[in-house]
Amino acid sequence: MRKDVRILLVGEPKVGKTSLIMSLVSEEFPDEVPLRAEEITIPADVTPERVPTHIVDYSEAEQSDEQLYQEISKANVICIVYSVNNKKSIEKVTSHWIPLINDRTDKDSRVPLILVGNKSDLVEHSSMETILPIMNQYQDIETCVECSAKNLKNISELFYYAQKAVLHPTGPLYCPEEKEMKPSCIKSLTRIFKVSDLDNDGILNDNELNFFQRTCFNTPLAPQALEDVKNVVRRNMTDGVKDNGLTLKGFLFLHTLFIQRGRHETTWTVLRRFGYDDDLELTQDYLFPLIKIPPDCTTELNHNAYLFLQSVFDKHDKDRDCALSPEEVKDLFKVFPYMPWGPDVNNTVCTNDQGWITYQGYLSQWTLTTYLDVQRSLEYLGYLGYSIIYEQESQAAAMTVTRNKRIDLQKKQTQRSVFRCNILGSRGSGKSGFLQAFLGRNLQRQRKIREDHKSFYAISTTYVYGQEKYLLLHEVMPDFDFLSEADLACDVVCLVYDINNPRSFEYCAKVYKQYFIDSKTPCMLIAGKSDLHEVRQHCSLSPLEFCRKHKLHPPQPFTCNTTEAPNKDIYTRLTTMAMYPHARLRCMCACNRCTYCLCQNLLKLELLRSVKAQLRRVVFNRIGGVGFYLLAEEECSLVQQVTAVSDVEESIYMEASAEQLKPSDRHMAQADLKNSTFWLRASVGATVFAVLGFAMYRALLKQR
Repeated sequence: MRKDVRILLVGEPKVGKTSLIMSLVSEEFPDEVPLRAEEITIPADVTPERVPTHIVDYSEAEQSDEQLYQEISKANVICIVYSVNNKKSIEKVTSHWIPLINDRTDKDSRVPLILVGNKSDLVEHSSMETILPIMNQYQDIETCVECSAKNLKNISELFYYAQKAVLHPTGPLYCPEEKEMKPSCIKSLTRIFKVSDLDNDGILNDNELNFFQRTCFNTPLAPQALEDVKNVVRRNMTDGVKDNGLTLKGFLFLHTLFIQRGRHETTWTVLRRFGYDDDLELTQDYLFPLIKIPPDCTTELNHNAYLFLQSVFDKHDKDRDCALSPEEVKDLFKVFPYMPWGPDVNNTVCTNDQGWITYQGYLSQWTLTTYLDVQRSLEYLGYLGYSIIYEQESQAAAMTVTRNKRIDLQKKQTQRSVFRCNILGSRGSGKSGFLQAFLGRNLQRQRKIREDHKSFYAISTTYVYGQEKYLLLHEVMPDFDFLSEADLACDVVCLVYDINNPRSFEYCAKVYKQYFIDSKTPCMLIAGKSDLHEVRQHCSLSPLEFCRKHKLHPPQPFTCNTTEAPNKDIYTRLTTMAMYPHARLRCMCACNRCTYCLCQNLLKLELLRSVKAQLRRVVFNRIGGVGFYLLAEEECSLVQQVTAVSDVEESIYMEASAEQLKPSDRHMAQADLKNSTFWLRASVGATVFAVLGFAMYRALLKQR
C-alpha cells in the first residue's frame, strides 16, 4: 500500500476546483475564492484510510502547460471537475482533458480518473445520463461524483473516493465490460485459497474460514455470519458450497460480489495481507525480508520451520505413504509461480523404490536450500504462506543464523545441525558414487541415473552420539588450479582416489599440500572402489605413508559396488569430524570389534557402574566398631572387580594383538592399542586409590 496519496484537480476555469478544496478544509463555502489554492496536506489520522493525502489545485491563469504536465506526472489520482450546468465544461472532459492526461502518462501505469460534477445546487436534474457513456468508454475512470462546494454536499465523499481509487483500484481486479474478475486477480485469490485450505481438501471449513477472517481482518466471524455468507453463495451458485464449506468457486464468487458492490477494499485487504502489491505481484519485502548473516556463519531452519514444512508435507501426501509422488509435488507447488524443484532433486535427497521423494528427503532438500541460498528459501516459504499461517512478521522468523565458526572452535562445541563436506578427487575416482551411496544407492541403481539429472550435492541425516545431524556432500569439479573460496569453505574435506588407478592419488596429495596442509579443516582420505585390485600409486609416498607423515587417519576403504545399500558408517565419521574438528579421533570406526571401541563400551558397562556403586558405599557408610572389618571387606570386593576389569581389558589387548588383519582393515595402530589399555588401567586405578584413601581418612577421624 502507498505511503501517501497525491490528488490533482483539473478542469475548465470557473467550474469550482478551488472552492471544493477550500470547502473541504474550512467546512464552509468561502466568501472570497483565490485563483488557485496552495497545496494542502491532510494528516493520516484525519483520513479514513489512515494515509497522508496531498491535494493540489490547478489554475490555467497562474500555471503554464509545463507545470501542468509535471503535476500530472506526479499525481496518483486526477479529478476532472466540470460544472453540471455548463455543457461546454462536460464536453471538454472528453475532447481535451482525458486525451491530455493519457498523452502524458504511460499506458502501463495509467492514473485513475474521477469525474466530479460540481454546482449540483444550481440544477434540479442529474448529469449522470450524460456522464455514463463517457465512463463506459474510458476504463481509466473509476467513478463519478456529483457535489456542491456551496452546500458542502458530497465533498468528503469526493476525496474519499479519490483516496480509494489510489489505495484500492478497481482496474487490476475487475473487467467492467465482461463483468468478471481479471485472470491475474483470479490467480492471486486462488493461491490465497490454497494457502488457507490447511487440510488441502478443496473446501474452507468453518475453522479455516475463521482463521482466514482473523488473519485478514483481525476478528473472527460469528456463527450466524458464517451461515449468512454461505447462504448468499448457495443462492447464486450450485457448487459454491460443499459439505458445509466454501469451495474455490464460492470463494471467487464472494470477491466478485464485493467488487461489483463497490467494496473492493475488502478484496484489496485480503490481497495485501497475503503479500500482493497494486500490480498483483508479491512484493519484494514480503518474499525477501531482511536477514543479516555475518561472515563465517551459516543459516538453518529452526524448529517452527520444520513443523510448518511437516504440516505442508502431510497436507499434500494424500496416500499417506510418507513420500511425494510427481502429482503430489506438482500440487504442493501450485502456489508457486514456477516449479522450484527440477529432476536433479531426486538425485540429491533420499527417495523410495519408485524414485519418489521421501519425507526425510523432503526436509533434507529444504535444509540444503536454506544452507546454500537463504534468500531462495525465504522466497519459497513466502509462497507457502509461512508468516501468515504461523502469524509471524516475516519468513525470517523461520531462520536460525549460527554463530561464527571460530567461536565454535574456541569453545570446542557447536550448536549447528548442518555440516558441509566437500568431496575432491580426480576424474573417475568415484566422487559421484560416494555421493549417491550416502543416499542408499548402490552402483546398480546409480547406473540408471540420467546424465542430465545428475546432482553435485547429496544431503541426508546421520546420528552422532544420538544427535540427528545433516551432512551435506558437495562434489567439487577436479580443477586443481582454480579452486574457489566456495570449494574450500566447508567443515570437513574428503579426498577420494581410485585404488585401481595408479595416478589417482597424486591429485589428492597435491590438493592437500596446496590448500589444506595448514588448514584447521579436518581431512579424510577415501580409498574408493575398494572392491577392485589395489595398484601402486605413482607418488613419492604411498597413501598410508602420506597419512602417517601428515598425521591423517589411514585411508578409509569404500565401495558402492554392493548388492545391498552401501554401508554408511563412513558418513557418520565425517559428520563427527566436522562436529569436533578440534578433537583428534583415535579410532575411525564404529565396528565395536577393535580394542578402542571395546574399551569405550567397557566404560559404559554394568561392571563399571557396580564399581562406582561400591565406592559410593565406602564413602557414605558409617564406620563404627567394625569399621576396619567393613573397610577390608569393601576393599576385597573392589579389588576383585577391578581385577575383573583388568582381566577383560588384558584379554581384549591380547586378542587384538593376535588378530591377523590386512593393513587396510586395521582400525588402530599397535601403539594406539597399548595406549588405550594403559589409560583404561590408569583411570580405574586412580579412581580406586583416591576413594580408598578418602575412606581410610574418614575411618581414622571416626576413631579419634
